Amino acid sequence: MPALVLAAGGGRRLGGRPKALIPYRGRPLIEHALAVVRAGGCRSTVAVLGAAAGQVRSAAELGDCRLVDNPDWESGMGSSLRAGLAALPPETAAVLVMLVDTPGVTPAAVARLLAAHRAGAELAAAAYAGRRGHPVLIGARHLAEAAAGATGDAGARALLAAHAGEIELVECGDVAVPDDLDTPADLARWSLPGGDRPPVDRRADHP
Repeated sequence: MPALVLAAGGGRRLGGRPKALIPYRGRPLIEHALAVVRAGGCRSTVAVLGAAAGQVRSAAELGDCRLVDNPDWESGMGSSLRAGLAALPPETAAVLVMLVDTPGVTPAAVARLLAAHRAGAELAAAAYAGRRGHPVLIGARHLAEAAAGATGDAGARALLAAHAGEIELVECGDVAVPDDLDTPADLARWSLPGGDRPPVDRRADHP
């Protein structure tokens, strides 16, 4: 199964530092995200770049990841999701969607979502104490609808809302942390020793 890493954000609340290049454990954050999905079992990777795409290409070690440039990245996450979905092979059975700014997601969480798909789930999401979070898994029959509903900064929110009763919530709170990295305070917390498990932030979901 492929993983789609959304890494186009400009980090406006981080002083305009592109999120893909934020240092985490000594390397750009996009490298960490790609390593996590690969270790969790995703056989191929697609990453959507936007802000400072040229710098990301030159500064990060991305391996065999397929890179997709989103010239409309400033319009929000929706355009990046559409660009990434359009780059998937037509035979894609499902895709795992990962946000670059969720460093607390672990390979174990990714592996649980892939297992849910193997067991028949067409829509699945990591859950933390029962609350839907990231990553999310979208099966083939929902890909076109996901792209059609991806507007502004909503990402897959419209799809997940329309099929709320069909989503398999896969509890990952024992192996991962859902917090994203949006502000200087978030960055400082993640930079602390043991920063891979900061206090859980119960902000609203934003798939």
